[in-house]
Amino acid sequence: MDEPVTRTVPSGRRLGAATGDEHVDVSTAPTDTAEDIAPLAVPRRPRGGSGAFADRRSRLRYRIVLGTLVVLAAGFGLGLLAIDNPMPIGSRGFWLIAELRATSLVVMGVAAFCQGTATIAFQTVTSNRIITPSIMGFESLYTAIQTTAVYVLGVAGVVALQGTGQFLIQVALMVALSVLLYGWLLRGRYANIQVMLLIGVVLGGGLGAVSSFMQRLLTPSEFDVLTARLFGSVSNASVEYLPYAIPLCLVAGVLIWLNARTLNVIALGRDVCINVGVDHGRQTICTLVLVSILMAVSTALIGPMTFFGFLVATLTYQAAGTHDHRRLLPVGVLVGFVILAGAYFLMNHVFYAQGVVSIIIELVGGSVFLAVILRKGRL
Repeated sequence: MDEPVTRTVPSGRRLGAATGDEHVDVSTAPTDTAEDIAPLAVPRRPRGGSGAFADRRSRLRYRIVLGTLVVLAAGFGLGLLAIDNPMPIGSRGFWLIAELRATSLVVMGVAAFCQGTATIAFQTVTSNRIITPSIMGFESLYTAIQTTAVYVLGVAGVVALQGTGQFLIQVALMVALSVLLYGWLLRGRYANIQVMLLIGVVLGGGLGAVSSFMQRLLTPSEFDVLTARLFGSVSNASVEYLPYAIPLCLVAGVLIWLNARTLNVIALGRDVCINVGVDHGRQTICTLVLVSILMAVSTALIGPMTFFGFLVATLTYQAAGTHDHRRLLPVGVLVGFVILAGAYFLMNHVFYAQGVVSIIIELVGGSVFLAVILRKGRL
């Protein structure tokens, strides 16, 4: 019987290494060491964070955008106060005229705060970046109230709607209408936000039809006076409204901002809210009530501006570059103020066409709306 042949394996060789003879290298030493593979390691890309910004570049971009908006807002504000002021700078007359103009700036700030905050919050809870709070019929109700006053009382009806009491009544009626819709359509077994929006559209259309019928029965002079009130304009606001409008806006806006983290979760959908323990129905109703307060104050203060909120929200999403509502809301307010103040500045001091600012804003906002619809291809 043949004895087994024992082959010796030279030490220090690796598996697969070239040898000068027929000996087989069966060394159990590791084939590669850390030093050998280190140069072949692929560097890892830094992962995007789960916070408000994906990376440092996004954070830097947000800061640049925020700083630019602050500079533009301050520039347009100072321009409206100082340019074409007939009195010498620093004189008592100069400050008196600047104080009168400052009232218009405050009204612009209130309108921008209301429209920007309300539209962003509304689009979040409805999970749709096309629709705006105007779909709930706030403008139609405002038009119906103004038209009814002129139809019943004549031109004196416009004067009758100038007081603080009438301003608060308009705000109360708009908020009451929205609260009734929310309480009825967002609670119960068949709660559905799409049905709520549809009924809001129907009610808005019905109020608009009634207003149009009454407007046809007015005299030409009454119709002219009414038409001036139905265009959104800073001149529609009165100084006596501000002590009531500003606190209402601040309370509603601060509550929405404090609830920004919950809005971030609501933006992810109903199922995610349920999984993480957020009461989606209750939070939605609370947010919509606050939105209705902001929209009611804005509409009763300066009049209807249908596409202004949509324009502000769309530009905010593009400029901010973040999903965090704590960052979106301040940018939205600044964007709204820059649009209003910039439009009035350009029209008053560049084109010398006062009184057409709201028409221009509505035209630009409507064009942006159509562009977004055509790009997405759906609502």
